[in-house]
Amino acid sequence: MTLYPAIDLKDGKAVRLTKGLMDSAKIYSDEPWMLVKKFEEMGATWVHLVDLNGAFAGEPKNLEQIIKIRENCNVKLELGGGIRDEETIKKMLEIGIDRVILGSVAVKNAEFVKEMAKKYPIAVGIDAIDGFVAVEGWGEVSSMRATDLAKEFANAGVEAIICTDVSKDGTLSG
Repeated sequence: MTLYPAIDLKDGKAVRLTKGLMDSAKIYSDEPWMLVKKFEEMGATWVHLVDLNGAFAGEPKNLEQIIKIRENCNVKLELGGGIRDEETIKKMLEIGIDRVILGSVAVKNAEFVKEMAKKYPIAVGIDAIDGFVAVEGWGEVSSMRATDLAKEFANAGVEAIICTDVSKDGTLSG
């Protein structure tokens, strides 16, 4: 089994949100790369990164920190948050991300995600609120059930499906 330590990035810092609420951010480090390095030293082979600013803005916003993590750490990195088109996927892979997580776009354009999974290392990120998929940085809850979305991508060639219960996220009770 592979464990994926997770780091949320907000305004260049490593933070934890409680239940997906941006104003609940607790700062853990001004230097996120140092946390990734600690995870690496403890034996982690992968680290899960989420660009929270990117999730809300629709494009990655913490690139400076992401690049610093890549330059200083040797773990594999998966990144989600604001990645919604092929150009951004390519850019993230070019800066050294090993797997790109697509969330909102998986609900809004499943065929695009399936096509990207044929070309690139893609994971589908499913953030659920009361069983329904939340999109656009959890600002909108879709009518799609999380289980239905997972089933749609189970055999679509994606490398992984990552499911988060937003009501448990950041509460240490998930």
